This record gives sequence, structure tokens and C-alpha cells, in this order.
Amino acid sequence: MNQSERCLWLIEKLLAEKPSQYADVKIPAAPEERKRLLRALMNVRQPAPVAEEFLRIQDEYLQEETRLKGVVTIASLSPAEPGIFLWQGDITRLAADAIVNAANGSLLGCFVPCHGCIDNAIHSAAGVQLRNECAALMERLGGSEPPGRARITGAYNLPCRFVIHTVGPVVGGTVTDEDRRLLASCYRSCLALAAERNLRSIAFCCVSTGEFRFPNEEAAAIAVAAVKGFLAEHKGMEVVFDVFKELDRKIYSRLLGAR
Repeated sequence: MNQSERCLWLIEKLLAEKPSQYADVKIPAAPEERKRLLRALMNVRQPAPVAEEFLRIQDEYLQEETRLKGVVTIASLSPAEPGIFLWQGDITRLAADAIVNAANGSLLGCFVPCHGCIDNAIHSAAGVQLRNECAALMERLGGSEPPGRARITGAYNLPCRFVIHTVGPVVGGTVTDEDRRLLASCYRSCLALAAERNLRSIAFCCVSTGEFRFPNEEAAAIAVAAVKGFLAEHKGMEVVFDVFKELDRKIYSRLLGAR
């Protein structure tokens, strides 16, 4: 199968899982629209067993998509400070030991089709196995995941080895001291879990900004302080601040003295 054939095959299999619900869905002819439909179907799929053949073809498809986007290694980045890197781009391209997912309390990923959040991007690039593992994890834990903690899962079709999930605080208006404490805890918890697993590199997205409305400037200052404080006591770990927006790149560049 070529990439176009894999995409179509996966769409047809996902539509066949719920024939009555998807009876009116028309498969578009344009390749990019088909890719978007496939991502949407994966985004809304509930955690459920999946056939080995589906996983094989899905994995081939997603790994080729990653290859086409281009994998970025830590070794290819220039440090902003010893052990700290700043990179602007798609975190699903980074071949770190772990990348951090800004998750919601369900830890199941974003169910909004093709949503622009990091949670959606990571689950879309990893494959349906990630949601299934998260569902099994949450079933063992019971209830929802509170802010400020960290959980680790496999990365499946991502170029990193693991995904560390953390739920950041949702800012309801003015940022409170509790919001600040919880955001710092997100970074420290992720770093501690990475160290516990003997991981050497971890890439952070901008936790709690965007959908969770933590002001970008203050969130970045908290993140940098938490990381520097951790690295002062834990030598040898490499940390990447991955930013997507130009606004965040400028903020982190200023805080880190990066060029």
C-alpha cells in the first residue's frame, strides 16, 4: 500500500465501526481532505479494542507521516543555556526521550475533530493505542486526574520514547497563587518522573496557556524557574522548551537569553 491507499483503508475501517452513525459521511477525493477526515475519525473514536491489521496499517501510515514532516533530534539543537534548549515547531517531531502533553482531566486526549490543541496533535500522531493506554491507566486510578501531577505512557508512533501527561490549572480570571503553585508542580512532577525513569531528555510544551488561559508571560517565567531549579540539583538531563507561537518564542528567548 502507498500512503494514499493506507489513508483510504483506515477511513473505511473506522467508518465501518459505526455504520449507522457514519451513514451520511462521504469520503472526499482530495488527499488533504481525506487526511483531515481520517484524523477526525481517530479523534472521536472512543477507547476500544482494535484489530492487529488496523494497527499495522495505521502505524505504517503515521510513521510515514512523521518521516515526511521530518524528525528533529536534541543533538541538532543549539543550547540556550547549559542543558536547556529552545525550539519553535511541532512537538510531535521531536525525538526526545519524552515529550510533555498538556492533558485534560480525563487523560484521554481531545475528542474535538482536528482541534488545534497539543493534546489533539499528540494523540493524532501517536495513534489509537495512546488513548487505549490512557483509558486503562485511568480505569486503574479511578476518577479524573488532578492538576499538577504527571503520568507516563508509551509514545507509539511518535519519534520520542514516552509521553508524559500533565494537567495544568485552568485560569478562571485573575491568576491565583494556587494556579501558580499548580503550574510549577506540573513542571516539577514531569521532571521528577523523567528522572525516576532515567530519561535523559524531555521536551515541554507551554502548559496551561491557550485553552487553559494562563497568561503566556507568567507561565513561561514559572516554567523556566521550575526547570532551572530542578536542573541545579539533577545534572545531566536535557530540557527543551518547545514553542509553537512566535509570541512564546520571544518570551522564552528573553527569559533564557537565547538568540
